This record gives sequence, structure tokens and C-alpha cells, in this order.
Amino acid sequence: MDKRERVRTALAGGQVDRPPATMWRHFYDQESTADGLTQAMLSFQLQYDWDFMKVNPRAQYHVEDWGATFSYSADPYEAPIATYLPVKSPQDWRKLAPLDPHQGTLGEQLRALGTIKDGLHGDVPFVMTVFNPIAITGRLVESDQVLVDHLREYPQEVHAALDVITETYCAFVTECLNVGADGIFFATTSWASHDLLTDQEYQEFGRPYDLRVLDAAREASFNILHVCRSNNMLRELADYPGVHALNWDAWGTTNPTLAAARGFTDRPLIGGVRRRTLLAGPPADVARQVQDAVSEAGDRGFMVGPGCSIPPQCPEQNLLAVKEALGI
Repeated sequence: MDKRERVRTALAGGQVDRPPATMWRHFYDQESTADGLTQAMLSFQLQYDWDFMKVNPRAQYHVEDWGATFSYSADPYEAPIATYLPVKSPQDWRKLAPLDPHQGTLGEQLRALGTIKDGLHGDVPFVMTVFNPIAITGRLVESDQVLVDHLREYPQEVHAALDVITETYCAFVTECLNVGADGIFFATTSWASHDLLTDQEYQEFGRPYDLRVLDAAREASFNILHVCRSNNMLRELADYPGVHALNWDAWGTTNPTLAAARGFTDRPLIGGVRRRTLLAGPPADVARQVQDAVSEAGDRGFMVGPGCSIPPQCPEQNLLAVKEALGI
């Protein structure tokens, strides 16, 4: 099978010659520009020849056009830190206005996607990372706790912001698909976790806005829902329409294992490799984990990948061990 056929068959629950595999990571020393992001993504793909690409842009691209600023360290392995965040009070939520996806940072991301598409020559499916609306609001304030306090004490102000953010990212997702992305990697970051919100709060501040963005991506062929962090709400979100595969940290505290997920969803699963093992384990442990994951999840409707973005310091031999375990 070629890459597209392998991924398409896995998404349909059919018999593949082997499970599709991929990895994704940040390139902090390159991702701050469209050209740098493009070069990093294509070079990583050329080096490892993954079956599909999760475009891994800088996380803060979601909020830069609303005035947030960030500073990068000289250390290529260190994430940027916020230097200015625009929402200082509950009243600031109503100052947000919808963005034009062709302008500013969003426009830059679309240009990068176009160049990535050209560089992949149609051979490799690729998806664009898009945070869900509540996760984007969370990057506009100083801490998660600030947003939690605001949505509990000033819900109408937060809903007003969520509506603007959702409108913006519905338009952006549409343009990502127009550029040629096969779908989106829809990430909840820390927000679909019981560590921050109750189920009822997520039903109010998360789910309705998530569904609007996913509706904008309904024509896509490869939408991945990434439910991040421990104590997550994967079971509650697994029924989202327009989602073709689920990805999460199967080792996170109280999170479902791959086998457990088979008990409540028939959607294809992506995962099986623990970030900690990729970073510090010997290659033999990585290979064993891949093989165990394939055995646990079954040979249909499963793709090998990490539970979240892998540390940039992961040694090459551990990434190669993922491929070797699958006979690539």
C-alpha cells in the first residue's frame, strides 16, 4: 500500500499491510516563521518517511492576531514564554473581534500549509493543528485558573469571546481545507480534563463551540480529535460528529487504555507510544511498546503515534525504533 491507501484503509477499519505510523514535535528554533515551519515539517518527513503528517505549528499562533506576544529562548528545546496577554479583566473578553483568516499570523499559517502541500507532492496525507475555542481562550489569559474563574463568575463575557473565536476558526478551518489539508488535528489541550472543568461546564463552554468548528471541517477526510491531559473526557467527546480518529495519552491518570477505548467507540485510534519512553527509553523498549500497542488495539482501525507532541530531544534511534517495530 502507498501512504494514502494505508491511511484511508485504516480509517475505514479495513485490513492494512501494516498500521500507519507518525510522530510530531515542535521545532522551536524554526517554527516562528512560515518558511521555518515549512522547512522543519518537510525535513522531518523526509528524514523519517511517516505515513501522514500532523503539521505542528507554534502553539501561540492561535492568539497572536489578538495581540498576544511571546519570546523564544536561545535554547532550541525550550518553549516560548508569553510576554503580553491581552485579557486582563473579564470585560476584556468583549473586546475581541473576528479575524480575517487571510491576514496576519493566520494568513502566514495558510501560506505555510500551501508550501507543505506542494512539498509533499500529494503522496502524504496531512492535517493542520487547530486548538478548540476554549483552549484558545485559555491562551489569552495569564493562567488556566484565570479562565476557570471567569467562566464561573462572568459566563456571558466568556461566551461572547468564545463566539468570536469560534467564528474566526470556522473560517480558518475552511481555508485550511481549501489550501489542501486533508483535515484538522483538533486539540483540546488542558480543557477537556476533569482537572479543570466539570462535565457540565464542558457541556456549556466546550462542546457547543467544538461542534461548530468540526462542522466547518465536515467535508474533510481526516479529522483527528486529540483529547489531552490526564483525567480526560475522551468518553464524553468520542461521539463528536465529523471526527475520523481519536488520539489521547493512554497512560494518563484515569485515561482509557487502548483496549478500554475499544469498549466505547468504534472509531480508529491513534497512539501507542509513550512520550517518556521515546525520550529516555532504549530503542528496544520503544519497539516493544509499539508491538504491544498493535496487539492491544488490534490490526484494524489503528495507527501508531504518540499520545501528545513528543519532546524535541527524543533521540533519533528511538524514532527509528518505531519504524523498525512495524517492519518499515
